[in-house]
Amino acid sequence: MNIVWFKNDLRTQDNHSLFKAVQENQPVVAVYFFDPKQFKTDRFGFKKTEKYRAQFLIETVQELRSELKKLNISLLIYTEEPETKLPELIEKYEAQKVYLQNEWTFEERLVIDGVKANCEDSVAFIETYDQFLIHPDDLPYSSFSKIPEVFTQWRKKCEKQADIRQAVAVDPLQPENLVAEETQIPSLDDLGLESFEVDERTAFPFKGGALQALKRIENYFWETKNLARYKKTRNGLVGKDYSSKLSAWLANGSISPRTIYYQVQKFEKEETKNDSTYWLIFELYWRDFFKYVSLKHGDKIFHLSGILEKDYDWSTNKAAREEWIEGRTKYDFVNANMKEIALTGFMSNRGRQNVASFWAKELQQDWRIGAAYFESMLIDYDVHSNYGNWLYNSGVGNDPRDRKFNIESQADRYDGDRKYRDLWLAKTLFD
Repeated sequence: MNIVWFKNDLRTQDNHSLFKAVQENQPVVAVYFFDPKQFKTDRFGFKKTEKYRAQFLIETVQELRSELKKLNISLLIYTEEPETKLPELIEKYEAQKVYLQNEWTFEERLVIDGVKANCEDSVAFIETYDQFLIHPDDLPYSSFSKIPEVFTQWRKKCEKQADIRQAVAVDPLQPENLVAEETQIPSLDDLGLESFEVDERTAFPFKGGALQALKRIENYFWETKNLARYKKTRNGLVGKDYSSKLSAWLANGSISPRTIYYQVQKFEKEETKNDSTYWLIFELYWRDFFKYVSLKHGDKIFHLSGILEKDYDWSTNKAAREEWIEGRTKYDFVNANMKEIALTGFMSNRGRQNVASFWAKELQQDWRIGAAYFESMLIDYDVHSNYGNWLYNSGVGNDPRDRKFNIESQADRYDGDRKYRDLWLAKTLFD
């Protein structure tokens, strides 16, 4: 028996850990943990995972279980810590190998190393880099330390010299591979979170799951052809179609960046190739870049001084924090964005840059508080993109110009008709 330990790779399509396990011609069982640590309160007082992402995750795992069953693979689900439960499963099923996605950030490594420490040496852990558009072995750099700090330099070299690997398909096993053990998927209440009704104003009215991600591609690329207009609309603020909205499925791995890349290529061949189709791939490169920044710099991405080791005079003003979170600042554009994330778990890229710049550059508050709040609230939270962007917007990361946003100018440019601000500054949760 071999075990596939699902983490942020919650898909059956183009999943290399699953692919490798099935190739062994051995019985396979899959496991996923709603790790209690991910639902506790962090050092800043936020739940590490709030209700919006938790609900999206529950939906994703429900769909993953169904898709795995089609492959005759059982998915066991637990709300226990992997460090304790996984070694028990390894012993119970006499597992020889555990397949999992390779992780390198601090908390994720603690869990993996904790599991290994509680296991016998006889079990092998097969860790595979499977989060990337460009696989680490295909980078045009001899080591992670050689990766440049400026995105444009990295992107241009990768576009010329790095190939994108093809997606892999997983074949079903025999029906007798299914195991009898049954486990339950937790509810929000089980995770210590409150249920909620989806706000009708949300720009992200989507459900979790790999099939839902493919459904979104079908709609955004092929039915509406919105991909052909992506660059013109991507700075939008209202509605579900100003951007692809694929980030949440990418974040928990229910779709791979390679799948999206080759769908874009297909669109370029069959429909049109323009700046917009390129720009979606451009955004996948940005996503990869922040992952490589964290591979290069390790825990520095979580340090107050960032990867630049700059010492600013950061503050931790409780009143400023409450005003920012509740949308009671001097800028109605910031306020509207903060109301949106509080009520939906989503915020546009344009909004994120502005509220982060205001928090870190204008108020000069500890940027890690803002990053932790985003980690708690965002449906599409990804550790590398979240902390990479916060470093970038706070002057301790990869922005060579160390820019500060002019909030009023940004509001006039992107919400000149006040449609967005009027939408979110009506009576809401905090009023």
